[in-house]
Amino acid sequence: MQRLDGRTERDMRPMEINTGINIYAEGSALIKVGNTHVICTASVEDKVPPFLRDTNQGWVTSEYGMLPRATDQRTQREATRGKASGRTQEIQRLIGRSLRSVTELKALGSRTIWIDCDVIQADGGTRTASITGAFVAMALAMAKMRTLNQINGAPLRGMVAATSVGLLGGVPCLDLSYAEDSKADVDMNVVRTDTGGYVEVQGTGEKTPFSPEEMKVMLELAAHGTNLLFEQQRKTLRDILPALLPRP
Repeated sequence: MQRLDGRTERDMRPMEINTGINIYAEGSALIKVGNTHVICTASVEDKVPPFLRDTNQGWVTSEYGMLPRATDQRTQREATRGKASGRTQEIQRLIGRSLRSVTELKALGSRTIWIDCDVIQADGGTRTASITGAFVAMALAMAKMRTLNQINGAPLRGMVAATSVGLLGGVPCLDLSYAEDSKADVDMNVVRTDTGGYVEVQGTGEKTPFSPEEMKVMLELAAHGTNLLFEQQRKTLRDILPALLPRP
């Protein structure tokens, strides 16, 4: 199948991760997946939510937002409206869940890692790019915490990344752009760990239901995509990642 941008159904858009783009944050990354660009920062706070007080257990949480001109038309800042939209709340909870799924919270002590994902340009897949970039920012922050002797042991149980898949004209395709997402028969976001576990699968039959066989093919395609993302994360974090993961 020839897609709008010339890719085959198994191709991802060009992807890169640049680190150290914020001089103040303990960890930061700019992830680009095609024309979707997200700045991810990780900030360490020496306290935890009230429900974790006196547990000596840390927490990882997230906030997500889109700049007013991240899309083809300007949108009003949610701060101006005074309330985050339901979509924003859903995405930031998803990012937090995804990162906690691979974090050894006890290793953080009584500290919170705040992840901020700010979409500066959107062309589909902003939540999946945010999760993938946020893992890099969080790992960088953890490495800095180790240098300050704030972490004992391995704070990560594994890696996490996310991508989208869908059915376009009945054909399973990987990493949908906005133009593809808006007309897809099925739209699915898949969050996956490097050991093959699923954190979340969000799939919707936009026009018609999809079959178990189609579901299987899309999950296999998502596994292929996330494996490519794990390779990029490992390349970006090659100097620090081994010290953050449990020893084999």
